[in-house]
Amino acid sequence: MLDALRKSDMFDSFIKDPPAVIGAVIMMVFIFSALFAPLIAPMDPYDLKSVDLANALLSPVWMESGSTDFLLGTDDQGRGILSTILYGLRTSLVVGFTVVIISSILGIIFGMVGGYYGGLLDSIIMRTADTVFSFSTTLLAILLLGVFESRNIWTVVFAICIAGWVKYARTIRGSVLEVKENAYITAAKASGAKDFRILFKHILPNAMPPIFVLMAVDLAVVIMLESTLSFLGVGVPITEPSLGMMISIGKNYIYAGMWWMVLFPGLTLILLVVAINLFSDWFRDEMNPKLSRRS
Repeated sequence: MLDALRKSDMFDSFIKDPPAVIGAVIMMVFIFSALFAPLIAPMDPYDLKSVDLANALLSPVWMESGSTDFLLGTDDQGRGILSTILYGLRTSLVVGFTVVIISSILGIIFGMVGGYYGGLLDSIIMRTADTVFSFSTTLLAILLLGVFESRNIWTVVFAICIAGWVKYARTIRGSVLEVKENAYITAAKASGAKDFRILFKHILPNAMPPIFVLMAVDLAVVIMLESTLSFLGVGVPITEPSLGMMISIGKNYIYAGMWWMVLFPGLTLILLVVAINLFSDWFRDEMNPKLSRRS
């Protein structure tokens, strides 16, 4: 399988695209770091036994007041910035991938059903989608999160999914409307194939390329949205690690010279989003040759 992949045109195109390779490498480094954070991180920043307020606001190791135990310094609670970033990456990636998967599944189901059957059902689904789409995703997520008495990572996922399925439904519906008119769909209906079989065996595989592209692009958007919500104080609770929460806390100390509390989590978030965008740009071009920057 690996040998076939190396010989494929897609892999050859990927290798010849330096930005895509760089983006993929950075993504893999971050994913690996998040998965193995408990093994890599010098400390568990959310284990009260390992946190000492006496270590609060230490500067990075290369500065005068730095400590070799905290390479990137500490925050106001004595948590190592490096360790907190590694654990915060887990939150960003878990929310990002989970939201993209759930939103795409919901959007695919609603979009396929509406596009295939049409009529009143399609009108109800699309008018609902238009109503949700008319709101800012960030504002709608904030409103939904305000309803919950307590928040955790899964309430954040739920709130973003409610606003996030629409783009997938609209995209897949357009693909279904185009694909369902093809001759092989007509032939499948004439042969007595059930609607479920037609939808998932004949229509869905041919309508998926735009969805794959949208998922790749949407991952960076969702990660930024989670960080924004946490920065505003309505995302994950303060007991959960989050890059957005780190930046929110750090901004209170930046004028006191504790710049590392904002700089390092901010750079991590920027690098992660840029890496995803570099890879998704290449992936979009591969799925849509007419848009390729290499043509």
